[in-house]
Amino acid sequence: MSDWFSRFSGKTKSADEAKERLKLVLIHDRTDLTSTALEDMKDELLQVISNHVSIDPSKVKITIMHDGREQRLVADIPLKPFGKR
Repeated sequence: MSDWFSRFSGKTKSADEAKERLKLVLIHDRTDLTSTALEDMKDELLQVISNHVSIDPSKVKITIMHDGREQRLVADIPLKPFGKR
């Protein structure tokens, strides 16, 4: 029931946004990448990829994942159906 309530109260969304902001702060601390640099990198990646395939920029998620001491840049970039640029 609490899951149902959280869908309508909007609290889940703000909690998720707070988590993302915290992750950006941690990323900055661990990689010396500012949030501006990360956004610039995301914009450049999207520009290059969109030269070759159709994408929906509003649905793109780019994150830095940590596994022990390793860090990975992970890009989830949904492609638009072929022929719809």
